[in-house]
Amino acid sequence: MSEAPKTRPKVPEGKTRFVTTRQMAPNEKGFVGYETIWEPMQKVAEYTTPKTP
Repeated sequence: MSEAPKTRPKVPEGKTRFVTTRQMAPNEKGFVGYETIWEPMQKVAEYTTPKTP
């Protein structure tokens, strides 16, 4: 029987509305991780105090 391959295939970058996922380079043990980058989901508005009546 054949053994599992030692290298992982290159995975393309995944992009959705708020998240981008990239494959990282393998470390010395051969572990391949994934980097997740989140985009802001909402805008932050500047607060102004209301006028007094």
